Amino acid sequence: MEKNIIIHAENISKLYRLGEVGTGTLSHDLNRWWHRIRGKNDPYLRLGQENKRDAKGDEYVWALKDINFEIAQGDVVGIIGRNGAGKSTLLKILSRVTKPTTGSISAKGRIASLLEVGTGFHPELTGRDNIFLNGAILGMTKHEIKRKFDEIVDFAGVERYIDTPVKRYSSGMYVRLAFGVAAHLEPEILIVDEVLAVGDAEFQKKALGKMKSVSQNDGRTVLFVSHNMASIASLCNKGIYMQNGGIKFEGDIDDTIRLYNKSATSGAKTSEEDGFYDLTDFNDKSLNIQVTGAQLFCDGVKTNTLVTGSKVAFEFRYTLNRGSKMREFGIMVKNSQEEFVFEVDTNHLGQKIQNNETNGVIRFEFPEFRLFGNEEYIIDFYFGDVELRRSYLYKDLVRFNLVMTDVYNSGKILQAKYNKFYQDVLFSQD
Repeated sequence: MEKNIIIHAENISKLYRLGEVGTGTLSHDLNRWWHRIRGKNDPYLRLGQENKRDAKGDEYVWALKDINFEIAQGDVVGIIGRNGAGKSTLLKILSRVTKPTTGSISAKGRIASLLEVGTGFHPELTGRDNIFLNGAILGMTKHEIKRKFDEIVDFAGVERYIDTPVKRYSSGMYVRLAFGVAAHLEPEILIVDEVLAVGDAEFQKKALGKMKSVSQNDGRTVLFVSHNMASIASLCNKGIYMQNGGIKFEGDIDDTIRLYNKSATSGAKTSEEDGFYDLTDFNDKSLNIQVTGAQLFCDGVKTNTLVTGSKVAFEFRYTLNRGSKMREFGIMVKNSQEEFVFEVDTNHLGQKIQNNETNGVIRFEFPEFRLFGNEEYIIDFYFGDVELRRSYLYKDLVRFNLVMTDVYNSGKILQAKYNKFYQDVLFSQD
């Protein structure tokens, strides 16, 4: 069945100039203006470099470079990537807030966007006036807006303040009302940037539910940018992973998140075959302890693929500055959506740290590894420094894949959707 393409982007690029906008001389500014009114290219435009935030370079930068994609009606697309990857710039172009430097983009239907706190609202107008203003901008009639008005106010929870100028709203109230307007005024395309992070947990859950509803029930298209991988995974069916102004991957949301998390690992070198991680270049040299390597074991064999129910060990090698003392070591394990699934440290285990040697190995052993799931997991490592009186965390230190097995020997495997761990169970019937 042929899909109905609702958004088509072709060779989208966006060039920004850093620093001062003028050329530096009046004659050059006049020459640029003369070329512009004749429809000619800017004579002083130079090709920019890749959009790397931490790299020095030319005064021009490509925020986006050669972006191509298609989105079908009813798709919920999660757009992920590091800060500065170009996500917000892409959404601004899709929302027609700004134009691309090159390329073209076409979209069918009305677009409602929530890009940042305050977008589309006039601070001097009341909440009521802003609802009607936004509806009019979307091309809705006054009757259509009135029909949705009570639903919007109820969703946002601002009934008491609806006739108050929005400049007096808190940032949370602002976002609730802005999202309520964007989601309820029946756009064909809903674009939401990271502003939901401003709202509380209850509102975020409510907003995610609404986005899922307008997609599944009404067949509307949603583009969602967030750094919360759990929200992205629960809401979206497709993903776009952006890096340095380009699209690194586009496809199924689980594959997109998996690639993003793998790329986000802070630089550990790993041998996929033997489960050894060389962490020599990973460390913060200013700390009193350097974690130099890590190994994973499953039933005594070094590997980065672990099996549910097996004997598992996480081993870390470290170098301690002479005279330094550690008070604790610990690990936190999270899934591919960056949701923490368990944590354990030496304090929980009632173990005291030995600080006699400058080089050492610590080992966390699980006689029966009860974690349940068929996905990739990530290990964060942390330690407590006695001298500095604080704990330090090494994020995304080690990764492993988990394989599910028939833990009850019944010929059936538990569903990972409902089981994060498994337990020993005895069943009886009288």
